[in-house]
Amino acid sequence: MQKALSLLGPLSFFLLLIYIGFDQSLKSTRAQEINLDPVKKDEMEQPFAAVSYDLPTEISFAGDSVALNLSDVRERLDKELQINVYLHSSTLFLLKRANRWLPKIEEILLANGIPPDFRYLPLIESALLNATSSKNAVGYWQILESSGKELGLEITKEVDERYDPLKATQAACKYLKKAYAKFGNWTLVAASYNRGISGVARDLEDQRVTNYYDLHMNDETSRYVFRLLAIKEIFEHPKKYGFKLKPAHVYQPEPLKVVEVSESIKDLVVFSQAQGANYKLLKRHNPWLRQNKLTVKKGKKYLIALPS
Repeated sequence: MQKALSLLGPLSFFLLLIYIGFDQSLKSTRAQEINLDPVKKDEMEQPFAAVSYDLPTEISFAGDSVALNLSDVRERLDKELQINVYLHSSTLFLLKRANRWLPKIEEILLANGIPPDFRYLPLIESALLNATSSKNAVGYWQILESSGKELGLEITKEVDERYDPLKATQAACKYLKKAYAKFGNWTLVAASYNRGISGVARDLEDQRVTNYYDLHMNDETSRYVFRLLAIKEIFEHPKKYGFKLKPAHVYQPEPLKVVEVSESIKDLVVFSQAQGANYKLLKRHNPWLRQNKLTVKKGKKYLIALPS
């Protein structure tokens, strides 16, 4: 070390001493920052509080009672309930977003003769986000392109009505009514939204049962209805499971005006500004517009929502 220092000139040696002093001072400052609020040893050993919540004594979906007398049914519901309770931020924001959309979705369901419990289905499908799955199912109801076209949705490069929450709900109603005509049981209808009508029908036939809770199914569909039940239970009793929201914190429907368009729009940026808005707001309220132009065929009309 002494030999190395002897090779340094006086100025270099002086700068080295300054650096060492600065480095030690910096380390001391960082240590102070880290220890501003020291944690006591007994606090470090205190485990995170996790509560095992009681299952409801009874629960139903769309009028169908859940077979809580079966031990595997109780355990599967218990698992999904605990998981969703402890997805704190995700479930909290789901409660906030739902306040904006569930009344509108429920209105469409009731108008089509679908039990209101199905309003929870898009919550577990997409968390009320216009997401795209690994299988390219999109929108709140996670509808595939082929299914969307069969259900009457317009799907082109410029327009994709799967991204319209209300039109997608109308399309979903068509599927749910078709499934109910097949099964005559709403729990099986819910399972079929994940497994498909033919898949559920095949499982029922192969296993010679008639009830969802007697079926052995793939892991995803086996969990699907129980996720639906868990979200329903949390939404109906949020305080019971620790979710406390002030009315001012939930997201409210935004006041909108509807502009009827019967001619092509070359530039939606210019169009949105002419309407007193901007492109961001136009896309926020019309995610079904997939490009920044809109071609309108003769006799066709579109309704575009913008802030009022």
